[in-house]
Amino acid sequence: MVTAAPTPGVPTDLPGLDPAWSRRLRVADRTGAEHDWHVLDTGTADPVGTLLCVHGNPTWSYLWRRLLAGAPPGWRVVAVDQLGMGWSQRLSAARTLRQRVDDLGDLTAALGLTGPVVTVGHDWGGVISLGWALAHREQLRGIVLANTAVAMPEGDLGPALIRLAHAPGVRAAVTVGTPVFVRATTALSWPPLPAGVRRAFAAPYRSAARRRSVGDFVADIPFAPGHPSRPVQESIAEGIRSLDVPALLLWGPRDPVFGERYLADLRTRLPQARLHRYEGASHLLPEDAPQYADAVGQWVADLDRAAPADPAPSAVDDGRRLWSALADRAGDDSPAVVEVGGGTVSWAALARRVEDLAAGLAAAGVRPGHRVALLVEPSADLTAAVYAVWRAGGVIVVADKGLGLAGMRRALRSAAPDHVIGGLPGLTAARLMRLPGARIAAGGARAAARALGAGHDLAGLERRGPSAPAPAGLGPDDDCAVLFTSGATGPAKGVVYTQRQALAQLQLVRSTYGLTAGDRFVAAFAPFALLGPGLGIASAVPDIDVTAPGSLTAAALADAVAAVGATVVFASPAALRRVVTTAGDLPDERRAPLAGVRLLMSAGAPVPAALLRAVRAVLPAADPHTPYGMTEVLPVTDVSLAGIEAAGDGEGVCVGRPLPGVEVRLSPLSADGAADGPLTDEPGCTGEVCVRAAHVKDRYDALWATERATARPPGWHRTGDVGHLDDDGRLWIEGRLPHVVATAAGPVTPVGIEQRVERLPGVAAAAAVGVGPAGAQVLAVVVVPSSAPARRAALRPASSELADAVRAAAGTELAAVLVAGALPVDIRHQSKVDRREVARQVARALAGSGTLGSSRRRSRR
Repeated sequence: MVTAAPTPGVPTDLPGLDPAWSRRLRVADRTGAEHDWHVLDTGTADPVGTLLCVHGNPTWSYLWRRLLAGAPPGWRVVAVDQLGMGWSQRLSAARTLRQRVDDLGDLTAALGLTGPVVTVGHDWGGVISLGWALAHREQLRGIVLANTAVAMPEGDLGPALIRLAHAPGVRAAVTVGTPVFVRATTALSWPPLPAGVRRAFAAPYRSAARRRSVGDFVADIPFAPGHPSRPVQESIAEGIRSLDVPALLLWGPRDPVFGERYLADLRTRLPQARLHRYEGASHLLPEDAPQYADAVGQWVADLDRAAPADPAPSAVDDGRRLWSALADRAGDDSPAVVEVGGGTVSWAALARRVEDLAAGLAAAGVRPGHRVALLVEPSADLTAAVYAVWRAGGVIVVADKGLGLAGMRRALRSAAPDHVIGGLPGLTAARLMRLPGARIAAGGARAAARALGAGHDLAGLERRGPSAPAPAGLGPDDDCAVLFTSGATGPAKGVVYTQRQALAQLQLVRSTYGLTAGDRFVAAFAPFALLGPGLGIASAVPDIDVTAPGSLTAAALADAVAAVGATVVFASPAALRRVVTTAGDLPDERRAPLAGVRLLMSAGAPVPAALLRAVRAVLPAADPHTPYGMTEVLPVTDVSLAGIEAAGDGEGVCVGRPLPGVEVRLSPLSADGAADGPLTDEPGCTGEVCVRAAHVKDRYDALWATERATARPPGWHRTGDVGHLDDDGRLWIEGRLPHVVATAAGPVTPVGIEQRVERLPGVAAAAAVGVGPAGAQVLAVVVVPSSAPARRAALRPASSELADAVRAAAGTELAAVLVAGALPVDIRHQSKVDRREVARQVARALAGSGTLGSSRRRSRR
């Protein structure tokens, strides 16, 4: 039986809560007893479906207010207060897990929910919502879970914080007698929740009597096998393996309650689930990541959407694999990998080692699809490990040291590796980062490696290989790599490639630059050196700090070129600047090998033509090229120095024409700077650069919402760069989408302004940023004079003479012209100006204080 009634006692002034959602129901349970329920209900007439939201302990339906406010079109959202919780009736006796699942079913029957229903659960509301899902399969359309657990993984004792609260001597005090447990739950969020929100969560639990079910809920957690609720929990945990409906997992990685092991367990039980990790979010994910509501809305909207009609093109499988070039040269005793200052490995030795090591890895437990994190310095060991993992059917996981230990930990833990291969520094870092996975040592010091948890080493696995069965290796559409972005524009993202996509990239690079077996490659950016064996060309990495491209000297480059007899060099703009500035002291005999380089490639950031011209003094025969692309798709376009000079000055950086098989379109900018227009190739139209090609990444790893937002339309990748195509089909990059300045007169891109200002005499660098609210931002330019000391310095107003010159060069109205000693740039490339940081510091400076720069980022003059 159900009767509607007013909602007395429920506050009407809680932040974000619409009192119109609140209602009470009187529902009879299966014993005939009646209970008063409180729910939040959008009450949509004739809904296309219902989102059934179930909170955990000690929260209440308020947790889901954003989902109610942003309900998907046509969908009803019902958020329940479980009995004894929130504003529902208090209980005289504890409820078991079985009873709570049944209670939820009684409520939905009373509400008249007939389906389709998508369950949404958090914390211990997750397992209750899943219990309802199993009992109502005919109504179930999908599952959404946020930071929850349905089972304790083998050997797990349960969340430490909950076990502490579960202890009988503690439970009564912290969960019922005092509001400690209630207050501690909202205290887990960082940054701290607003005081009004914390008070809203605590409002239903102001007295010990109102907190009784908080303690009972904790007591019902079935930690021990003999617990009365344990059989029901285990039945639900096993039962969800049979659910074949779509699922979405939303996760806060900083959760001290439900850590990574619970997420891993859920993914084994719901292998069809899409996952999005919200970096920085903790246990209360709906609070820490308010954008979750938009993600759920989009996911629900996609449930009945047809498959994309225009998918990305796919490369034809010609039977070749990533290691095929090694097999082609298995009888070749010429150098394949040269370690500058170390040894040389021939093609024959490398091919044999990869085969043996792959068989050894498979025998040691590396299974098809297993992820293998590589924490090995650039070396022959690293090269062999990469190709052996692929040959064994595994997936390499690579995160740049430039991310720092915290950034690497965040990235690698999100990838959930099954194995970690590392030298002693890498294995030490793996322990500090608490990475999952079995350890495999690279290099010597076996005793120390064993102490760090290594059960195998590469040398031992290689010896084991000849007597082990040869693995099948990767299939064409199997994942082969998770490569993390630099983190220059936000938290590093894991980019997943299949073998087919990686092979398409190799083929495009080979054909674009006319690479043959006679070429030899030097890469001052380690990931590119790993392409050498796949391309069938010898490679070497200079003796530099791989986390600091600007540490490359002309002498180090010359040594690497001489060691391998290089004909091709890849180096970032920061590396080239250092090469140019250190070339003066290079003696003629060390310069001689540099004359044999026929091709120079530089990417990672805009490359000024003046820098490419200056490099000719070091690499006199090299044809300079600047491929444009990113971790998600590289290359997209290419342009030579001659092409840059032919294009002349323009609004932005000319990066050339799209390569064969690559389509480039623009999504036009709206007045507020968003890229929401239909794709076009109209010359002169400024918008977000969108790319479609056979070598575009497969997806972002564990970032479903990001993938969904950047793959619009399906089959295309939105790069986040802003630019335009000219009348000759050349692409010009004008900046990053987040750096577009939304002025009252319309969107303004920064790069063209910066280029014009940097052409002024005495100006070493410039950054154009917006200050103020979107739609009413004003432009400011920060200038680094050529004479300024290269250090972080307080911003100050430019002299009137300099300010006038900058305003005239900018070609648009400027609210301020400021001077600094350096600009903050990204760590990995040391070339991309961090305009967001510049804008923050400019805003502070204009308010009366502040400095430009950050101790965590390197600076560029």
